[in-house]
Amino acid sequence: MVLVGLAIGIAVPALARAMAPAIVPLIVGLLFLAALRIGPGAARPKASEVPGYLALVVGLQAVPPVLAVGVLAALGWLETVTGLGVVLVLAASPIVGSPGLAVLARADPVPALRALVLGTALLPLTALPVLWLMPVFDDPSAALAGVGRLMVIVVVAGGGALWLRARVPALGSTRAITAIDGLTALGLAAVVIALTSALGPALVSGEPALWGMLALVFALNFGSQIAVWAALRRRGAIAPSVAIVAGNRNLALFLGALPPETVEALLLFVGAYQVPMFLTPLVMGRLYRARG
Repeated sequence: MVLVGLAIGIAVPALARAMAPAIVPLIVGLLFLAALRIGPGAARPKASEVPGYLALVVGLQAVPPVLAVGVLAALGWLETVTGLGVVLVLAASPIVGSPGLAVLARADPVPALRALVLGTALLPLTALPVLWLMPVFDDPSAALAGVGRLMVIVVVAGGGALWLRARVPALGSTRAITAIDGLTALGLAAVVIALTSALGPALVSGEPALWGMLALVFALNFGSQIAVWAALRRRGAIAPSVAIVAGNRNLALFLGALPPETVEALLLFVGAYQVPMFLTPLVMGRLYRARG
């Protein structure tokens, strides 16, 4: 279904533009479904696991973007649209749909949900060094306001679903889980249609920068996943889920803090990044299952 949504979004840009206002409600719905599937017991990490998740968030959201800023500045690419996109991807918290991607890839969604919640909660702290270092962020408080809005979404949607699951035990039955997985697939397909509104016109017009940008975002997304999965492979079932979190980041979170002309220039990068993101269950899921 996700692949179908990607194809529809590229082929019918008018539909993608019409669905754009529904992106936030759809994302909220995906988080609700992911938390509903997992339940409150599995969503809470054990006390002994908290330091590991804290280290994971810092390792994914704080260290890589600062290193990228240094490398891009040395190469003179820091103020380019592509350079900005790369840094923001590495600085962002996991996408709200990452537990859903884990489900579709047949990976354990619990580590993805825990990393999402903790990563979003800590984003104001992990993003601060990046905001200070990036010349385009003349108003870092706007980005932090966006982080606050996302935190509200996580608390309301995720917390509401966990409360409902605790009150209605039947939602943990095999039949209910199957229905939730089906709704998750439909929701992800709808989201990807809405997020590819800039990609279809670029393909039709033959935008010269598009193919190079697609190659870059595939390398960035899948490369991050492969590196993290390989590093954690000996730790068992957690590896695919954490790898999915590492590659699929909420880049759009920072758009509200950018000047309008920069946002417009960055839309193609954002649209291109949706391609490997929503191909993750199809492409990377096979790798994780084959090598698991």
